[in-house]
Amino acid sequence: MAAAAVRRAPYKDTLQPALHRRFSSTATLLLGVAYLEALALASWSSFLWSWFPLGPAGIRTAFIFLCGLAILILRIAHYHVGVKTESGAQTLRSSLFSFQTYETLFWYSVSSFLFLPVYLSSLNDSSGLRWVTYFSGDRARLNERPIFLACYLGTCAVMQTVVHYQFDLDRLVFAKPVAEKEEVQTKSGGFLTGSSQRIVQQFPTVFAGCIKQATYSLILAMVLYYALLRTLTWSWALMLFRPFYNLPRTNIAPSSWPTDLFLMVRCVYAGALLNAVWAAGNTAFSIFMAKAPLKAGKPFSAESKDPNDSLLNGMKSKKPSVQCFAMWELAIIAQDFEAQRKAIFADIDRKEGPMWSQVYAICMTVLKVMEERVDAYGKPLLPAAPVQAPQEPKQRVSAPPRQDEIFTKGRATHSGVEKAWDQIVRSPGSSPMAELSPIAKKTWRQTRDRVLTKEQQEAVSKESIQSYIDHAASHLLRLEWIGSIFRQDFSTEFAAAVLGQPYAEPTVYVHAVQALCQLAIHSLAEDQYGNVHRDVPSIIRTLTIIIKKVEGLKGRFPVHWTDSSRRRESPEVDQVLDAMRLGLEQIVAKFEPYSSDLRLNLADLRLAKEAMAKPQPAPEPGPVMTGNEGKEKSSKRVDLTKSKPITQRKAEPAVRQRLEPRRPEMEQVR
Repeated sequence: MAAAAVRRAPYKDTLQPALHRRFSSTATLLLGVAYLEALALASWSSFLWSWFPLGPAGIRTAFIFLCGLAILILRIAHYHVGVKTESGAQTLRSSLFSFQTYETLFWYSVSSFLFLPVYLSSLNDSSGLRWVTYFSGDRARLNERPIFLACYLGTCAVMQTVVHYQFDLDRLVFAKPVAEKEEVQTKSGGFLTGSSQRIVQQFPTVFAGCIKQATYSLILAMVLYYALLRTLTWSWALMLFRPFYNLPRTNIAPSSWPTDLFLMVRCVYAGALLNAVWAAGNTAFSIFMAKAPLKAGKPFSAESKDPNDSLLNGMKSKKPSVQCFAMWELAIIAQDFEAQRKAIFADIDRKEGPMWSQVYAICMTVLKVMEERVDAYGKPLLPAAPVQAPQEPKQRVSAPPRQDEIFTKGRATHSGVEKAWDQIVRSPGSSPMAELSPIAKKTWRQTRDRVLTKEQQEAVSKESIQSYIDHAASHLLRLEWIGSIFRQDFSTEFAAAVLGQPYAEPTVYVHAVQALCQLAIHSLAEDQYGNVHRDVPSIIRTLTIIIKKVEGLKGRFPVHWTDSSRRRESPEVDQVLDAMRLGLEQIVAKFEPYSSDLRLNLADLRLAKEAMAKPQPAPEPGPVMTGNEGKEKSSKRVDLTKSKPITQRKAEPAVRQRLEPRRPEMEQVR
């Protein structure tokens, strides 16, 4: 009977329960925010029922919580790791034609319309926000004020969708691989988790942003409502309420506008509360889900039956999020957990090879991919076409095309204008002025001087027009909304070339470097079998080569003309390079005394120390000068063509006295 196959421990078996617990923490915090908003909407006519959870306050809390829960489900479906490395125009184009964008808009709209009845039910009759009002006894009239409020909340959903993709709220931002303390004592004497403390610290900024966004949404809602939506929404509302109320048969909207100061204040208040629910859910999700892969102060894989196998499974995963968590856990183990490190060094009987060898191969593959991107930059993507054998020219069966002048008209000679037109027809890209005769050129210059003044000629010159266009384009690109679409920043373009597209997660490379270097450093005292030291020279050489190549590419990488800052900086790539320099410095300091045993020559150590040194930042580019300023600057420069040669200048007496004894030597050199 064949032996049963041993099931490998997938890393997701330990990761998924941890993510579920973090989602529960996010939902709990969102429930607390919903309860606080339910208290803010209470009328407080009764002291008990205004806050008691099993009453109206509980019902409002449940509906507000559903508004935020819809967004949390959306975040679970769409979360990703890595910063976007596409330009604003590429991101806009992909977002407009993506089903995910409209799904996000749909759930934000559902959330806003769930919030609408909760807010309206908390108001009294004096607010004037009932759907139907009565005039002259039983005569019912549809109220336009709640219709505008509904359109405003829908506009809030549209604005939040734009913000969602503008700031890429679906991204999980991972922190540095440092084991955070789970409990941090506050000034009040209590204890808060590190993540909860970060949320509390961000609360004032987040709430201020909610008020700001609600105000912008009100301006946009007024423009859209009176320009496009008023007649349509009024007709729909009449069609919805006519089966229940005796409303007029006409669909003509009222002549008076529904918006006044009190309604606008109530709109901003409702929009701020709704945006606060969305901000609380998004912020809590991003912070809780991106916590370090630790449970009760231990790595996730510690709960597995085979921790090393589970960790390897996660590092080999094709899903970027799973690989990021596994690589982060490996970096934490290499830095802070001695027992797990020793287990990695001692695990030498695996089927695919020793544990260290597999860890080394996976981490080096991650770094080699970055090196391959650097090497491939600027090279053609497709291989060159094979060279075919030269073929004999086919015999012409018809007469070749004539090369005669186009405008012959039976004359032997042409005027200058006809020659110029003939040149335009034959070569559209060439300048026709070059084909004019000297008499035609002189006539053109005289006519130009007679019609236009000198200032007008300078204003319509090619240089002036180009300077004006560049100046206007630079001003437009400084605007946030326009610049974010058309600007191609150096940081984004360089990160795409080095770290990949469409997303680049720098922490994967950072954690791979830190895991290799920390395991190599601790192997001096903990590696009983001596397997690690054989790979130390390769680690040093690889890090040195990658740093040199990335810095070389950074020096020659072009800066796009839309990047007005002109800064050759990329925070994501710089984060990886800093981690490489730090790891290289640590590993060289530990293993330099054993360089002869490791077969590290002096050239390897010298190159490694050169790579450790961080290059000095380039000076800040000066402001761009306009045409007049440039002319004034150039007029003050010294004209070297008119200056006297050095041999004809009159030297100072002291200088001549120092040069006289060396004159024979200088003559011999000449």
